[in-house]
Amino acid sequence: MVGVLLALVLVLGPLASGAVAQEPYPTRPVTIVAPYPPGGAADLTARPFAPALERALKQPVVVVNKPGAGGAVGTQSVAVAKPDGYTIMITVFSISTIPEAERLAGRTPPFTRDQFIPVARLNADPTLMMVKPDAPWKSVKELVDDAKKRPNEIIYASAGPNTVAHLAMEAFMQAAGIQLRHLPTTGGGPAMTAVLGGHAAVATLSTGAVSAQMKAGKVRVLAGSGGQRLAAFLDIPTWKELGYDAEVYLWTGLFVRKEVPPHVVKTLRAAVRKAVDDDEFKAASAKMQMPPAYLDADEFKTWWDKDSEMLAGVLRKMGKPQSK
Repeated sequence: MVGVLLALVLVLGPLASGAVAQEPYPTRPVTIVAPYPPGGAADLTARPFAPALERALKQPVVVVNKPGAGGAVGTQSVAVAKPDGYTIMITVFSISTIPEAERLAGRTPPFTRDQFIPVARLNADPTLMMVKPDAPWKSVKELVDDAKKRPNEIIYASAGPNTVAHLAMEAFMQAAGIQLRHLPTTGGGPAMTAVLGGHAAVATLSTGAVSAQMKAGKVRVLAGSGGQRLAAFLDIPTWKELGYDAEVYLWTGLFVRKEVPPHVVKTLRAAVRKAVDDDEFKAASAKMQMPPAYLDADEFKTWWDKDSEMLAGVLRKMGKPQSK
């Protein structure tokens, strides 16, 4: 009798475990964690994307903000979440920069890139370098020439240490061989206010933040940080075409823990692809001037690796990270 039972266990065991591994997904609500406060790029993308993904998955999709430590708190929470596909993260390039900055500071990173697998890139927007209309520089070259004559005197504002506004400008300064003085603020809005109020001379901020001020005639845009000119700003050159080897994007992507079962990731990828094509999501993205720039998991992984290495190089050249 014992032998018979043992034989049944040996036969049925693998079948039972296979059934568990391939259990239907999703059968309950899915949570999208945004590791930032409301109003940032990840949150702004997540809000219209969640209902589109909900329609694709046919299950409720809820966005939860878990801010703290520049994105580290929420990202770490996903790194230790149950790897069942019901916790997804929408984040920006800080998933790459936080571990590198912590290592450079001699600290153990709260998470590492290899704890996650990418599901998809949703958008990728260049920043726009802008000054006030009455600034003395009509071009990037004029700004660079002036900065070379008086290093560390011209002030630039950013949304805070190691944000895209900070690292984009650092990448540009390294490419141009100049040094500007950094005025970190608490966000994109305060950085814009610093320039408009004359506390800083220049900033490179998101297209959404800059375009409204440009249309109102309150700022002059000198260049974009992308690889090619934006369709909405065809008269604005890129740093690269002006001869400065710097290319930086404010992007948002979806990630899950690397232990999430492959069949769940496959389902998520298909649903995300469908959600990105959702008319309501595309309309909301266009309104925010953050159009989808979708890359599926494999393409995104290749792009993410390259982008992460570029950002790590910028951080290494900067030296010891600034305090948060």
